Amino acid sequence: MTVYVFDGTMDGMLSAVFDAFLLKEEPERLLTGGDVLPLFCERVYTVPTDSEKARRVWTGLEKKLPREALRLISVSQLSELQELWQPLFMVVCKVFRQGREVVRNFTDTNVLTVTQIARRVMHEAHRMMQFVRFQKAIDGTYLAVISPDQNVLPLVVHHFHDRFRDQPWLIYDAHRHYGYHFDGQSSPIRVTFEDEASVPFSLTDGKLSDDILSSDDHLLQDLWRTYFKAICIRERLNPRKQLNDMPRRYWKYLTEKQ
Repeated sequence: MTVYVFDGTMDGMLSAVFDAFLLKEEPERLLTGGDVLPLFCERVYTVPTDSEKARRVWTGLEKKLPREALRLISVSQLSELQELWQPLFMVVCKVFRQGREVVRNFTDTNVLTVTQIARRVMHEAHRMMQFVRFQKAIDGTYLAVISPDQNVLPLVVHHFHDRFRDQPWLIYDAHRHYGYHFDGQSSPIRVTFEDEASVPFSLTDGKLSDDILSSDDHLLQDLWRTYFKAICIRERLNPRKQLNDMPRRYWKYLTEKQ
């Protein structure tokens, strides 16, 4: 059995594809550095991540695959799942060996796995567009804290940029410790905080500090909670349906649930 070990990044995986063809090998397993090697391993090859090799492989994929398939591959890596890399590696290798029709063969377990993971990521991104709740700070900046299962913030930034182009905002991923800030004029930029303990908002529930929260927003939050309760028809409550549409893990950042 031939095993390739890489660094767990997209460039590392694409570099592994490049080296597999360069060395004329078909490795049975692709592992990250912390994985346990399988028994009866005849050859272990550590893949050096090379951005130029990765670029060449991606350019080759762009020539062979339609835009939808390329997006599928790009989106799947945002799942941050270790079990993605092996099937994704196999799919990319098969594209170069067998052609573009490979990505439509859902009887192939590798293709099916990559597709299902990418769809879960896109579903999570769609939910983020629904469940983000902004609070207005006294300086006019709108803040929203999220903590999605997958790293979907890069997928939804353009949505909020298009929708709230006339106001400054910050969307911060508390789980991954980064966010995107839009100043109301230029394009959104990725930001991090050196000391998260000093930020004027809670990473636990997303609430702004009272001395930072705009006085108008206090009123608007109360009005939103009142509206949420007023439209509720108690005789038609369906908790199971509500949890299916709005999983409990999102509640801590929802104004109407606080």
